[in-house]
This record gives sequence, structure tokens and C-alpha cells, in this order.
Amino acid sequence: MRCPFCKEDHDRVIDSRSSDSGRAIRRRRQCMACGRRFTTYEKIGESSKLYVVKKDNSRVPYERDKVVAGLQKACYKRKVPAEGIQQIADKVEEDIFRSFDKEVPSGFIGERIMRYLRQTDKVAYIRFASVYRDFKDASELIDEVRQAIAEGEFAGQQKLFDS
Repeated sequence: MRCPFCKEDHDRVIDSRSSDSGRAIRRRRQCMACGRRFTTYEKIGESSKLYVVKKDNSRVPYERDKVVAGLQKACYKRKVPAEGIQQIADKVEEDIFRSFDKEVPSGFIGERIMRYLRQTDKVAYIRFASVYRDFKDASELIDEVRQAIAEGEFAGQQKLFDS
């Protein structure tokens, strides 16, 4: 590895650890010529890129940022910390990479996001579900909330829909 400071190609690895949920290795290096330290990351090449198969059967590269953006929209003005959003994204990614090698259905991703949101924040879950499931009218949304109430998800909030 060429040193970014002195450009010499003589270094040694002084620390190595897993990064990015196990999909990369972070290496701390020290240049033997100038003595300065720098960090490198090693990732699997593009040949093993994961694609998302959308509802119309088109394929697009998987992007973690899209998962995080969807979670952020669902959790807007909710008491879900940024770290919580990243943890949900990590869990979703772990499920994806454990179950799929080259292609993952978009439905799998959406269902996993809903599963973890439902455990984290019920209102954020309903927000996400309303977009993901593409409810045609308010009655479909109300049915989803009623189902969540019936499963004990909104304890104490059942009276909202009992009229």
C-alpha cells in the first residue's frame, strides 16, 4: 500500500478489524519510511454487487442510503434517535446478506423494515406501511391500524376507532 503522505510503498499493518457489518476490513497502517499512520478499508469487489428486483421486475443496485432515507421519513418528528435508524438499517442489511447473494426482492426489504419499525415505533411503522403498501383509501389505512390494535400494538389507543 502506497503511503498517502510520502508515497513510499513500505508499510506495516498495526491493527485490523471488521467494519460495515462485516462486509469490509478496516486496517490501520504505519509507513515505515515516514512513520505516519493511515487507515485503509478493504471491500469485496463490484462483481458481487447486490441488486434489488423491483415490483416491475427491473433491477437496480442495492443502496443502503435508500433504506435509511425511508426510515428517516417514517421516523420524522418521532422519538427514534439517528443511531436507532442506523441499527434498523444494519438489521435489515444483515437479513438481506444472510438470505440473498445476488438479487433481493424489494418486497423482502420493505417487509423487514416494517418488522423492525413495528418493534421500535408504532406510528413510524404505520407511516412506512401507508407508503409501502400503497393504500388506495383511508379505510385500508384504518384496517391496518385496527389490525395493529388487535395485536396489542397500540395499547390504550383503541378508543380512537371505536365509534
